[in-house]
Amino acid sequence: MSKATSYDQDFLLWTQQQAEYLKKGYWAELDVEHLVEELEALGRSEQKELGSYLQVLLMHLLKCQYQPERRTKSWDNTLSNCRDQIQDCLEDTPSLQRFLQDSVWIQKYYRRACRDAAKETQKSVENFPAECPFIIEQILDPSFLA
Repeated sequence: MSKATSYDQDFLLWTQQQAEYLKKGYWAELDVEHLVEELEALGRSEQKELGSYLQVLLMHLLKCQYQPERRTKSWDNTLSNCRDQIQDCLEDTPSLQRFLQDSVWIQKYYRRACRDAAKETQKSVENFPAECPFIIEQILDPSFLA
């Protein structure tokens, strides 16, 4: 095996080498500390991706509810795309479903959606409910606010 590349020196090459070590069973060569770090970060990344789509979806639901006269096909496309992306996230990583049942987690992204909706609608954040007014079934339902 060639000389190991440092995690900090060339990340892509490091990942390829680590994968090769795993395939060949070269356990002593593995950079376990950084592998654990990267695996944990990967899980957080999946969760953040889901949250990002949820935030955009919630923002558009608020916009549709509070400024229906300004609704455009672009908003409808965003609603559909976010729902599709959320569905893809859940299909790829079913364990993410638990976050959509966590009211504290949803509230985090709802607060951010309110902030963004306030900017886009030129309304005060106080115009929107303090707690998320939608249940998860509504949020994910393609016919909700259609």
